[in-house]
Amino acid sequence: MDITVRSAGRADLPFLLGLYRELNPDDAPLLAETAGVVWLAIAAQQGRTVLVAERGGVVVGTADCVVLPNLTRGGRSILFVENVVVAGTARRHGVGKQLMDAVVALGRSSGCYKVQLLAADDAYVHTFYEACGFQVLAQGFRRYIECDVGAG
Repeated sequence: MDITVRSAGRADLPFLLGLYRELNPDDAPLLAETAGVVWLAIAAQQGRTVLVAERGGVVVGTADCVVLPNLTRGGRSILFVENVVVAGTARRHGVGKQLMDAVVALGRSSGCYKVQLLAADDAYVHTFYEACGFQVLAQGFRRYIECDVGAG
């Protein structure tokens, strides 16, 4: 079955929310109104592309990409990737690989010098990204911020 990767649109929002429930099952679901407002902000953000992978006309994967202008590396941008998920029923069928190939192509066409992402501390995930040509080069750090704004 053919896999197609394209930019997401508003009509993809229900599918994205379903994939994100698989990615973060402990998160409370977003209210439809809140999700719509957030989607409008995402769609309006310059340099932001949410990619979706379709198989058989069904959205089965996604990656959220942000191109950030940069004053180093000759002014070449960086592509940051977040919220990469492939539906459980579509894993191990090439969806993730094609999605990541599209991420790299987006970075290349945007003049980026690198694609950067953080991955869970999971051997399977690390093996996947390495098979896609990514290298483990740095220690990642994060700090979660407790905030009531935007909850719902």
